[in-house]
Amino acid sequence: MSKPYDPSIEGAQMSFDGRMSYSDYLNLDKILTAQRPVSTAHDELLFIIQHQTSELWMRLAIHETAAARTAIASGNLPEAFKMLSRVTRIFEQLNSAWDVLRTMTPSDYTAFRDALGQSSGFQSYQYRHIEFMVGNRNAAMLRPHEHRPDIAEMLTAELQVPSLYDEAIRLLARHGLTVPDAVLNRDVAETHSANAGVQDAWQQVYQNTDEHWKLYELAEKLVDFEDYFRRWRFNHVTTVERVIGFKRGTGGTGGVSYLRKMLDVVLFPELWSVRTAL
Repeated sequence: MSKPYDPSIEGAQMSFDGRMSYSDYLNLDKILTAQRPVSTAHDELLFIIQHQTSELWMRLAIHETAAARTAIASGNLPEAFKMLSRVTRIFEQLNSAWDVLRTMTPSDYTAFRDALGQSSGFQSYQYRHIEFMVGNRNAAMLRPHEHRPDIAEMLTAELQVPSLYDEAIRLLARHGLTVPDAVLNRDVAETHSANAGVQDAWQQVYQNTDEHWKLYELAEKLVDFEDYFRRWRFNHVTTVERVIGFKRGTGGTGGVSYLRKMLDVVLFPELWSVRTAL
């Protein structure tokens, strides 16, 4: 019988006394002890891990979106494209996660739902941060975070700077395309409303791709972003309806009815409407 393979023969490190290991680097002791079910239901662990991993992916999405916004503001579009492509892949991962959660039946969820109290994904401040960053800005949505002054301050500060889409529109103007002053000088704390002048500018990009290739590529990266973001919202609605039907959400929202309203939110309106005009 052959001897068991010993990785140390080829130089693999096997002793980590006083040295940083894989577990140390990733703080796995903290991560793997952060799941604290409040019931004895078997599926609660699935529910917790689904939401915790989603929050980790959202943390990375925030990191990448912020970098993309900075890159667009400075005109470094190749770097912005890389970040936006990565965010799209992040939302692809978030979409796939719903497939795992959908293995939980209504009976499984009912076994621990009451133990959740008023906690709800509706209260995710990272999700709110992403929405604010990309342009869906509603100051009323600060209220669920008022009990955490640090979070409320962070989200309020986000409303004071141009969104990702604001920076894309400003870039159009810097490239010589006509953008209405009312759009360029608007209050960035408010959600951008569809504007015919902005659509005209994007139409110039799409009709003259050779001349505006980088702006054309930026437009398509933003459409990719919203495409996957919409899929994530749709999968959220479908999963909730499959598990709880039309019951109210634990956080007091209308549940499915609230989530369906969110499907109507358009982040980059002119990039969608211009397709009809072309």
